[in-house]
Amino acid sequence: FRSSLNFSLGRIEVQRVKMLYGYFYGGKHMKIIMLGAPGAGKGTQAKKIAEKYSIPHISTGDIFRANIKNGTELGKKAKTYMDQGLLVPDELVVDLVVDRVKQDDCSNGYVLDGFPRTIPQAEALDKALAAMGEAMDYAINVEVPDENIVRRMSGRRACVDCGATYHIVYAPTKEENICDNCHGELILREDDKPETVQKRLNVYHEQTQPLIDYYTEKNILVEVDGTVDIDEVFAAIVNVLGA
Repeated sequence: FRSSLNFSLGRIEVQRVKMLYGYFYGGKHMKIIMLGAPGAGKGTQAKKIAEKYSIPHISTGDIFRANIKNGTELGKKAKTYMDQGLLVPDELVVDLVVDRVKQDDCSNGYVLDGFPRTIPQAEALDKALAAMGEAMDYAINVEVPDENIVRRMSGRRACVDCGATYHIVYAPTKEENICDNCHGELILREDDKPETVQKRLNVYHEQTQPLIDYYTEKNILVEVDGTVDIDEVFAAIVNVLGA
């Protein structure tokens, strides 16, 4: 029956069936991975999903900070790498993520934002979840062309004095290059310069295209157009997840 479903229904229909009949697919949870390039808006959509479906929005940054602040064993291990300017090993990151999703507030599901980033991380996560008798339900890719992202991010401006952020098109100041809050000077941050943004995008695509293929093969990938209005993007996601 499941095999015939996969062949006879399109990807979105399969996702809706999985949502409606979660028990048949091995769980009633809504476990979601958000994919999308820096500046695509996946973080915004992750928060909106979390709010609508009353599930936690989980980022690896938040997990690291919480474990380090609370002095957990996993936090101490992560801190030894971070203090040396080293990347935290995949195995430890997966341990931190799995520890987080075992908490009570994840009983109905969760949204992972910023993890996994690579195939080894995805495989390690799947293996850890399988040991718990669980699996991810959706991998939602917010698709935005590079040129759109470069235009979005290179239009950002930040106040050198108070740190307030603006956008020359979407959230301009009343007076050009002058902060509305403190009248400080606005600058284009190094991270938002077009050449810097493009480099980050190149790295993202190298890492993430294999992930997109990986989740396509698992039949859980959902792609949404991220070039439209934020609410329209979210409406497309809700159409897949169910109201």
